[in-house]
Amino acid sequence: METVIARTQSEVDTNEAVRSAVSALQSGEVVALPTETVYGLAADAFSPAAVEKIFAAKDRPSFDPLIVHVHHKDAIRDVAEIPEEIKKAVVQLIETFWPGPLTLVLPKKPAVSKAVTGGLDTVAVRQCDHPVFHRIIRNFGGPLAAPSANLFGRMSPTSAQAVMDQLEGRIPLIIDGGACSRGLESTILKIEPGEKKPLFTVLRPGPITEVELKKFGKVVFAERNAEVEDSSPEAPGMLENHYAPNKPLRLLTSPGDFSPENGKRYALLSYRGQAKDGYLESYEWDHISVLSPGSGRVAEAGTRFFHVLRQLDAMEEIDEIISEPMPDRGVGKALLEKLKKAAVKG
Repeated sequence: METVIARTQSEVDTNEAVRSAVSALQSGEVVALPTETVYGLAADAFSPAAVEKIFAAKDRPSFDPLIVHVHHKDAIRDVAEIPEEIKKAVVQLIETFWPGPLTLVLPKKPAVSKAVTGGLDTVAVRQCDHPVFHRIIRNFGGPLAAPSANLFGRMSPTSAQAVMDQLEGRIPLIIDGGACSRGLESTILKIEPGEKKPLFTVLRPGPITEVELKKFGKVVFAERNAEVEDSSPEAPGMLENHYAPNKPLRLLTSPGDFSPENGKRYALLSYRGQAKDGYLESYEWDHISVLSPGSGRVAEAGTRFFHVLRQLDAMEEIDEIISEPMPDRGVGKALLEKLKKAAVKG
């Protein structure tokens, strides 16, 4: 299969790219689309045959659920039930964060097949905040299932070329909408009734943080359980091994944890590149990449994370990537989770 990249550098290009994407989606094909988080691999959410092409192209296990994207806030009712006891919280979250990188896990409507939900009775749903994606889904006229456009378990793509590097020959079309502005997958939230406030369980940390969410409910984070995750994850991105580069990656908790092997060449993935953190001068690194130079801003680090990690992975002069820990706050929670999932186990 030939994979074509459609550009959106001009209005003429964008119009043609939108037409091509909508035509392919309506024909039951999969198309890689830009979002504000990472590039997604989209297909008609109401077509089990089209959805199956997503799993095949990604080599994704069928039990791992997909996110469904809707074109409008009200269209959530086409794919999900909103229980009365959490309706107020759902409406508040949608009005505050949609369109944007917040995914809600809710009881699914019968029209959404269990092929989309990994056999679950719930569906993960959000409204994307990217102008090209918005035009395509609006013209398509229905919900799109769209997980990240990468091979299963590998780094999420934040550019059209990154999609091509992994899925060339597996999909017919990639829409190039430029670099993703957020750079990390959406926050995934489960909502339950609480004693005083609704209970928000963060199933996957992302760009929408605990500080933003706690205005509307009590926020807790799902506990990591490898045995449960590997058999029946509640939401996308919860499996124990995920987001991995091709090169080995190790996550340190302190500078003294690093023990180099003779003859190996190491790159350091640094949070803010400051010597006082103790990592820069702990070893004569072959290469150093900094996510947020200077004082360190977790939002900037999140935006650059997959892009920088992909650059390190492509360096022939590097054998292994060593990562500093990230701050366990805000977007830093998402970065830490991804590093733990990507790191070499044992």
